[in-house]
Amino acid sequence: MTASTKTLRVLVVDDHELTRCTLQLALSMQSCIGDVEVATNGKEAIAKVHKREPDVVVMDLHMPVMDGWTASNAIKTEYPHIKIVAYSAADGGKDRALSNGANIDAFCDKGACTRSLLEAIRSVA
Repeated sequence: MTASTKTLRVLVVDDHELTRCTLQLALSMQSCIGDVEVATNGKEAIAKVHKREPDVVVMDLHMPVMDGWTASNAIKTEYPHIKIVAYSAADGGKDRALSNGANIDAFCDKGACTRSLLEAIRSVA
């Protein structure tokens, strides 16, 4: 991103409060990210996408109410320009997530460092 580029709006979707809050804090400290919203499941994520239209959604795949696979497909169907980074501990990484039906632009393992997630966000933005 260049200095003249607008800052990104990011939505973090995860059912674990500590993960959501930690990611919200870490991402909000980045100069390329201007706004970080959070959601607790896929259903809430879709509602927030309708309201805020973020540039990037960081999506856990395993959640109650509505999982990340279902939510990613719903979001991409209506908003194909929104980028989705799956942030999951799902075995098999991106290839497995894609083969299981996740409509995502990038994958970051939850065991990776924060820098890896930031690189994934920047790569799709």
